[in-house]
Amino acid sequence: MIIITNKSNCCGCTACEAICPKQCIEMTADTDGCLYPKVDTSLCIDCHLCEKVCPINNRKEEVPTEQHAFLIQHKDEEILRDSTAGGGFTAVAQWILSKGGIVYGAAYDENLKVVHQYVEKEEDLWRFRNSKYVQSSKSGVFNEIKDFLDAGRLVLFSGTPCENEGLLSFLRKDYDNLVTLDIMCLACPSPRVFDKYLEMQKKENGDDLLNVRFREKRYGYKYSTMSLFWKSGKQYHEGPDTDVMLRAFISNMSPRPSCFSCAFKKRYRRVDLTLWDCRNVRKFYKPLDNDKGVSRILTHTQKGLEIMQQLNDFSTIVEIDVEQAVDGVKEMIQSVPMNPRREDFFKDLNSMSPKDCFNKYFPNTLRHKMEKFIRVATVRLGIYQFFKYTFRPLFLRYLKR
Repeated sequence: MIIITNKSNCCGCTACEAICPKQCIEMTADTDGCLYPKVDTSLCIDCHLCEKVCPINNRKEEVPTEQHAFLIQHKDEEILRDSTAGGGFTAVAQWILSKGGIVYGAAYDENLKVVHQYVEKEEDLWRFRNSKYVQSSKSGVFNEIKDFLDAGRLVLFSGTPCENEGLLSFLRKDYDNLVTLDIMCLACPSPRVFDKYLEMQKKENGDDLLNVRFREKRYGYKYSTMSLFWKSGKQYHEGPDTDVMLRAFISNMSPRPSCFSCAFKKRYRRVDLTLWDCRNVRKFYKPLDNDKGVSRILTHTQKGLEIMQQLNDFSTIVEIDVEQAVDGVKEMIQSVPMNPRREDFFKDLNSMSPKDCFNKYFPNTLRHKMEKFIRVATVRLGIYQFFKYTFRPLFLRYLKR
């Protein structure tokens, strides 16, 4: 049976739970809010399938393959505005649905919990748009996908690299009717942090919270905000300099332990497509540098390449040099370092009020307020890139004096 003694060796992918023939494995949250498998030993038959499908215990060797890289920006202005970057995921999903397929992605449930679910209609794809910096719940999803695949349905699965590896390990064979897309992942935050963040926001602004958007293009693509919307009409918009949820993520305080030694940080992957932002689009293709968002997509398989070649009806697509596309992309191959205060942060998060805890570790100082003011001002003046790469480093050095 699978027993997790070192939490760095579990990404919470749910492959072990899904494969168990006795259904005696349940994903349960630890004190940090991260999910780990718990085995009911009274039902376990020691078949060891859970151990055999664990993607971390059975890491696949990285095998170089022919890759192609593309810039993609959706042609539909509403979809583009609603997307985190260039709407690349939506374009791929639309193609899948046009073939009668099914699309899986991370969405909010009625309680704003992040869960993996599927849609079969294009008008429902909005559920998956915009980033969700929280690990999703996937119980039952892998088995559901297998049933669809065995029935001959075309399926697109979108998730983090570890979620994709977990699904592929669980399936234990290749399916021609499965398309896998991983979202380039910096790290995967604990749902506990998000729950406490929402608790704080509801206490301060009301329980009628309707929606949360981690990457709202309120000021454009170059400076997105954490945005919350209430039924009363109240709204909240703060950037990564002043929002505590984003600061917990950027400071490497909120990710699960396996993210600090991620087993899936590599260039060559088993998925069909890898998707991520392209903030430096001007380096590749200036006409798309319109501050509306651009995605980069890397193909790993012939299947992925063929799909990209059929998305022109939905998007503007430009093929770019693959070596330039991956050059300097640290989040593809390097794990983030753990914040030395992480353990203390979670202890306080479980014992203090959310507001007091967040204020203790992420106080909104004059420096943060000034940085937000300057960011917004430079975005509106159209000189944000200059500020970010030239003036901001000087500004931060001055504040540290």
